[in-house]
Amino acid sequence: MKSTHVRSADAQERWILYDASEHNLGRMATHIAMHLMGKDRPSYTPDQLTGAHVVVINAAQAKLTGNKSETKEYPHYTRYSGGLKNVKMSEMRVQRPEDIVALAVRRMLPKTRLGHDMLRRLKVYPGTEHPHTAQNPAKAEAKKSK
Repeated sequence: MKSTHVRSADAQERWILYDASEHNLGRMATHIAMHLMGKDRPSYTPDQLTGAHVVVINAAQAKLTGNKSETKEYPHYTRYSGGLKNVKMSEMRVQRPEDIVALAVRRMLPKTRLGHDMLRRLKVYPGTEHPHTAQNPAKAEAKKSK
């Protein structure tokens, strides 16, 4: 029995389209992270960039459960003393809606150079328009919960 080691150059380019208005944010982020890493394929190789390119549209209408839209905050540090800032989800949805999805996915990827390269394959747009129609991205279906 032989095991195969797929190289990045040998990997097939795949494009997947997610509509954030049809999916819950956390569930969608886990599926996107799996596609970016390539773990949804039998040819998964942990040290190579073999994942898909993922396009997310309608990021401004991403679904949230509970009252996260009022209570969830995104902290960041400005590097000044006492510079801890918190941005509420409702403000983030208005100012930078694409960052809501990008931050959720980024935190699920490896914290290495390879993870950074995976994140570059994620394209997030707040509306329905995107410039990747020439790549014919396959639409990801929303899975029904039981």
